[in-house]
Amino acid sequence: MSATNEAETVARALLAARAGKTPLTSYPGAVPQTMAAAYAIQDHAIRLDGRPVGGWKVGRIADDLADRYGDNRLTGPIFSEEIREESSGAAPAMPVFVPGFAAAEAEVLLRLGAVGDVDYDAVSIRDCIEEVRAGIEIASSPFAEINQHGPAVTASDYGNNKGLVLGPPIAAWRDVDLIRMPVAMFIEGAKVGEATMETMLDGPFGAAAFLVRTLHRRGVSIAPGTWVSSGAITGVHEVTPGQTVEALFDGKIRVGCLIESL
Repeated sequence: MSATNEAETVARALLAARAGKTPLTSYPGAVPQTMAAAYAIQDHAIRLDGRPVGGWKVGRIADDLADRYGDNRLTGPIFSEEIREESSGAAPAMPVFVPGFAAAEAEVLLRLGAVGDVDYDAVSIRDCIEEVRAGIEIASSPFAEINQHGPAVTASDYGNNKGLVLGPPIAAWRDVDLIRMPVAMFIEGAKVGEATMETMLDGPFGAAAFLVRTLHRRGVSIAPGTWVSSGAITGVHEVTPGQTVEALFDGKIRVGCLIESL
């Protein structure tokens, strides 16, 4: 079987598991050994899925694996219908795969405007950003071991994404010290993590620049209004249906959701 056919076969299996809410006890095919192979599977899955992509998640590749995989970050699509916004303070219900992997992550969300075909860095990408919000990424996959087999496996299944919660805007983000803003994460009211964006390599703007470079290399267009979920700040916190999740930015900007089963 050719590499292209193998990538499409794996993509179909991953897509079927998500659509059928079918747990996977093993990876459904040859495990991708490179990020290029992972993104080939991801690209097939996006095409076969057919839903519009409204954003992209960015995740960190562990330092001890970065050289092997040729980068320190990975990305995956966030479909428009799985991007939810708090309405009048009401926390949206966010579904996850059960059984499977499910987690919530406090993240800064960046909304891109027009993006040119240039090599952005963490400074120049700011000119492309129209809005910054507090948010929560929902990570979930039918493959419970998705994060135990390396970043290529994670990237191949939509980057382990199952949705995004849009919280309030972070006002005057160009003028505040965003990188040092304290962020705390709570599950069922108990604090499970606390950090600043100083832990995020070159921060959320570096994540956005990485995303643009990666999508350009893959020939993926970036429409104005695309959201970037820039990476876990306080960690990857596993969740179960019925739990409430809340992230607190700068001690006053709150965003939350309720975890439910698909």
